[in-house]
Amino acid sequence: MPRTVWSGAISFGLVTVPIHVVSATEDHSIRFHQVHLEDMSRVRVRKVCEIEDREVAQSEIGKGYQWGKDTIIPVLDEELRDMPLPTAKAIEIEAFVPLRSIDPIQIGDGYYLEPAGQVAAKPYKLLRQALERSSKVAVAKYAWSGRERLGLLRVRDNVIVLHSMRWPDEVRDPSSLAPGTVELTDDEIAGAEQLIERMTRDDLEGPEFVDRYNDAVAEVIKAKRAGAEPPGVPEEAEPPGRVVDLMAALKESVAKARASRGEDATVHDLPPGRAGTQTAKRTGKKAAARKQPAEKQPAKKTAAKKTAARKPRSA
Repeated sequence: MPRTVWSGAISFGLVTVPIHVVSATEDHSIRFHQVHLEDMSRVRVRKVCEIEDREVAQSEIGKGYQWGKDTIIPVLDEELRDMPLPTAKAIEIEAFVPLRSIDPIQIGDGYYLEPAGQVAAKPYKLLRQALERSSKVAVAKYAWSGRERLGLLRVRDNVIVLHSMRWPDEVRDPSSLAPGTVELTDDEIAGAEQLIERMTRDDLEGPEFVDRYNDAVAEVIKAKRAGAEPPGVPEEAEPPGRVVDLMAALKESVAKARASRGEDATVHDLPPGRAGTQTAKRTGKKAAARKQPAEKQPAKKTAAKKTAARKPRSA
């Protein structure tokens, strides 16, 4: 059972839910020590006092804020714990919103919230069921590790989960990274939609979602322990080339996705389904417009038809 990382309460209007917070995730990565390559001895980080030039124990270490060049103001843990701030002792729910209204880039680590004893069971269940029935998530504020944070509360398998969140002003504006003007054909968009459809699945179970890097590192360690050469990188039968024809790459990708599911890998020129039908309709309209004699088409109507034919697909 994971250890409790924080104890407090959820404040939900006038309702208080005492809870314990435990980590919801585990890190299974293989960890390495820093070593001196000459003799393989451990390299350790020691905490040394600059004035006394000696190593100090953890019990001698506290917090201090640098004020100017030569002044450090000591701040005690008790002073931070006793600040007149509601979120120092509770997770204060501020609002309820649809999950889709929150940008996933703001969502961070997850923690399970456990009711603290039988007295908390009823209000805990009340909040959990209210969240489930409303199909909303709660946005809350809380103070951990020397700062006030934003959090998201949701339900997972009958347990309330707290996700740490970044404040809106902590998310950088990505507009400068967007590519410039790029022209795409209807067939290219439809081909990408078909590839998405072929790669769509209901869950993330299967061999594709296993940490192969961790397994490869374990094999390297095992081989070196046995005095053998670690396994090398297998040679590729056909090294990947640069993508020149986008449609050809899409069709090949769709064929591979079909083959991986045991389906017929044949890819037709026009993707089937809604995307292909819409593309065919637009193509047909353009062809019909070209067949009509130019003198029978007033200039304004021609422009209107072409604009309608090029109307982008809604998201």
